[in-house]
Amino acid sequence: MDFMDPNPNIHDLFMQFNRKIFDNKLCSVEVKWSKRMTLCAGICVYQPRSKYCCIKLSEPLLKFRTRRDLVDTLLHEMIHAFLFVTENNTDHDGHGPNFQFLMNDINRKENTSISIYHNFRDEVSFYRTHIWRCNGKCRAMPPFYGYVKRSMNRKPQPADYWWKEHERTCGGEFQKISEPEKIKKVPKNVKKERARAKVKGDKTLDKFIHHTNKKSAPEIIEILSSDSDISGQKEDNNFIIID
Repeated sequence: MDFMDPNPNIHDLFMQFNRKIFDNKLCSVEVKWSKRMTLCAGICVYQPRSKYCCIKLSEPLLKFRTRRDLVDTLLHEMIHAFLFVTENNTDHDGHGPNFQFLMNDINRKENTSISIYHNFRDEVSFYRTHIWRCNGKCRAMPPFYGYVKRSMNRKPQPADYWWKEHERTCGGEFQKISEPEKIKKVPKNVKKERARAKVKGDKTLDKFIHHTNKKSAPEIIEILSSDSDISGQKEDNNFIIID
């Protein structure tokens, strides 16, 4: 398998692998980048009732990695999608015998290094910039020393699965000790004033002469679609999400 392209297109890769490895069984599967995923490199979302299946790859995490890592991550999620689509596999763990059989078979034939888990700890830590530390006795206990690090500004709370155990064994309070620098928002009226000033500044005689002496060229507009997490769709009971 070719690993030389430094700027791979995930849709081209997906179609190539679907044709070569998965016998074109994944034509109905959607694949896209996510700008919001910072805890795992990829997920496969499946809705048994509608057969909707979507692979999402983390742009923030994979932009640090090699092309080979991207290929391995994409193939990992394509195996999940294949088992969902062809077998309606609703195993929430998703890495059972069927997954491992396909993983090992592809690794052997294609010289890939697909694994059961995505091990991108350094990249995940890079985005965990909201940091709290407990003032109780757990701050002296390994391996966490009272630290809680998150990519979102959500402080430790009773909804966390470990909260009750922490209350029982430590009982300390979490204090925020670090967060990313806040970007000041520019008021709308200031933005409008800047836009007016720019337009007014562009209307000069030299620019008029410059443009009229050249042949008109078509304007090129790049439209970027927003990247959101399956907006409008319910999760939990209706969707199966596996990384």
